[in-house]
Amino acid sequence: MIRENAFSQAEPGVFAPIWDVLMTHGDHYMHLADLSSYARAQEKVGELYGRPEDWARKAILNVGHSGKFSSDRTIAEYATDIWRVKPCPVR
Repeated sequence: MIRENAFSQAEPGVFAPIWDVLMTHGDHYMHLADLSSYARAQEKVGELYGRPEDWARKAILNVGHSGKFSSDRTIAEYATDIWRVKPCPVR
């Protein structure tokens, strides 16, 4: 579809460089290697989104579990492990 300008009818060829990199020069970063898995996961997401209560539950749980990946934790680790500085409490 990219090669046939399905996504760029108003500007044919605009995505040709993407096609060229992936299909002619080799998929160096392996973008296409997981395409089938990505498509299957996207189908599951679409199905889940069609069930608002289940979608909301998963979204809430996802946010609730994201704390360990927060920028606060990352900055604290940088401060301790890399910069070797101590917290300076602000009143």
